[in-house]
Amino acid sequence: MEQVIETARPRARWALAGLSLSMLMPSLDTSIANVGLPTLARAFGASFQQAQWIVLAYLLVLTSLIVGVGRLGDLLGRRRLLLAGIGLFTAASLLCGLAPTLELLIAARGAQGLGAAIMMALTLALVGETVPKDRTGAAMGLLGTMSAIGTTLGPSLGGVLIAGFGWRMIFLINLPLGIANLVLAARTLPADPPPARGGRFDGVGTALLALTLGAYALAMTSGREGFGPLALLAATGAVLFGVWQGRAAQPLLPPAMFRQPGLAAGLAMSLLVATVMMATLVVGPFYLTGGLGLDAARVGLVMTAGPLVAALSGAPAGRLADRFGAPVMTLAGLAGLAGGLLALAVAPARFGAGGYIGAIGVVTGSYALFQAANNTAIMAEVAPDQRGVISGMLSLSRNLGLITGACVLGAVFALATAAKDVTTASPQALAAGMGATFTVAAGLVGVAFAVALAGRRPGLGAQRLSPIAPRRARFGGRRPAPR
Repeated sequence: MEQVIETARPRARWALAGLSLSMLMPSLDTSIANVGLPTLARAFGASFQQAQWIVLAYLLVLTSLIVGVGRLGDLLGRRRLLLAGIGLFTAASLLCGLAPTLELLIAARGAQGLGAAIMMALTLALVGETVPKDRTGAAMGLLGTMSAIGTTLGPSLGGVLIAGFGWRMIFLINLPLGIANLVLAARTLPADPPPARGGRFDGVGTALLALTLGAYALAMTSGREGFGPLALLAATGAVLFGVWQGRAAQPLLPPAMFRQPGLAAGLAMSLLVATVMMATLVVGPFYLTGGLGLDAARVGLVMTAGPLVAALSGAPAGRLADRFGAPVMTLAGLAGLAGGLLALAVAPARFGAGGYIGAIGVVTGSYALFQAANNTAIMAEVAPDQRGVISGMLSLSRNLGLITGACVLGAVFALATAAKDVTTASPQALAAGMGATFTVAAGLVGVAFAVALAGRRPGLGAQRLSPIAPRRARFGGRRPAPR
């Protein structure tokens, strides 16, 4: 981390540290509460279905509002809104840790989700205002590392905190982090420019998008019983949102934005890759436990390989994107990711835990390279007054991928084992499920690779190819300064 920060201006050094915390904290809380659901259900005398709302409340608010708060940051000031989001997240974490009833805990988790949406939407948007342009890739690599570490470290850290200090500590751990984040951001982030005149917030569009995304997230997590009606509600909301965006004077997401194939390609790749990465968190523990016969301590040890590789590879990946160009490194990351997933489909069955660790190391390192390069390519082409909303869309694509991966690839794993209950499946059945799941995952990465190639701009050299559409097709018709 310090190697990346040292390349920036002295003031940007601490600003980037603050942005790193702003990415780490909400990513950590996306997964840290999952491991505590059985404990929380016993603590409040609730059913498992009721306890699940501790996770769903956070996830639904975060997913539903992340684009809207990104746009709000563009209008009101990104620094100002980020400070408010950090403060809200920290205060809500305190309320979670002190909650005397399940209902209050769920409400506090919803407030925490709103703070997380603000933080995740605006962190990437503020990179362009704090870091020199030639170091953007390194900064994106660092933030990608923080995001990956937070998501993958959540379950293991949560287990340690619950075992040692009780369930309340999985929320109270955010207090020192939040206070440090708030101080760093307040002292180091650049002041907001004067708000643009005539800018309006699309409240109707934000509400319709929140309805659509909330229904989709619930459909993916509610099981077979509620999937149909919720999926229909999500589809209806999407249609209404599209119609409104075509008619609104200042839409939340201008339709012209999606006619830029490069932006759409970058977001689609982000969603597909996040879908794939979620499979490692869902499928991996089942296979390591039932397929390889590892105890809980050894499973936790093996599962730390991913976060460790992410921590070590994020910054170098960003520097590679700066040096060789984000488009080329995007393709390299996708190629490595596909190869690592194919290895993950076969290596653990042949080489045991060592094969799993080697394959997951390739997967995680390649993911770090892809994320740094893809985020850099997208954010480098965004007009300053659109950074918040595009950053929100980028974070949204990742969150939707995580939700979709847990549902879809989890179902592939369950079907491929051909067992009534995955927890009691034989090692051979689990190996079959592992192979099928990660073969499908490699296929999804192949689709992302095809999307990346389709988004390349014709007539330019390899290092100048970009997944972003030609620069003359900017939001609002702006032209960038010549290079």
